[in-house]
Amino acid sequence: MNKLSAWLTAIVMALGLGLLAPGPASATPSYCGLAWSSLGKSNQAMSGAMVANIRSGQHACFDRLVIDIKGKAAGYNVRYVSKVVHDGSGLPIKLRGGAFLQVTAHSPSYDSATGKATFVPANRSEVTNVSKYQTFRQVAWAGSFEGYTSVGLGVRARLPFKVFTVAGPGNGSKLVIDVAHQW
Repeated sequence: MNKLSAWLTAIVMALGLGLLAPGPASATPSYCGLAWSSLGKSNQAMSGAMVANIRSGQHACFDRLVIDIKGKAAGYNVRYVSKVVHDGSGLPIKLRGGAFLQVTAHSPSYDSATGKATFVPANRSEVTNVSKYQTFRQVAWAGSFEGYTSVGLGVRARLPFKVFTVAGPGNGSKLVIDVAHQW
């Protein structure tokens, strides 16, 4: 009985000293190990590299939007907005979803020397098909104006997201927007 009493005393003391206590809770919500936020993300750098394509993909924990760039991707501005607007005119774009991300690449979708388009979506209302995605509801073209290219991304709800650029393939690069399936 003395051994049991000694063990219990040791455990109680260890708990009191914090030696056996669980680790501190994360200040940032985490889902699938992703510790993202829903706050706007931006990089103010500009690039003459041109948008070549916009595509999307599904992953286990998030949906992904990729903007392919002919050259080095530089700046971007991605943030939740109450409504997405067309570049130049400022007219609102109708989007499906409970929340809306305005995604702006600091790259034109036209050749600035010739004015020739480098990317024109086949359907401006459905730039890429996201009909069976868990988070994405719609990707709509917002335009390309004065060196910026924008799309509206309708999502299920205001969820955490991440934005980053990736070099390659070749001299190209990608602007990537990942939106988590949940908090």
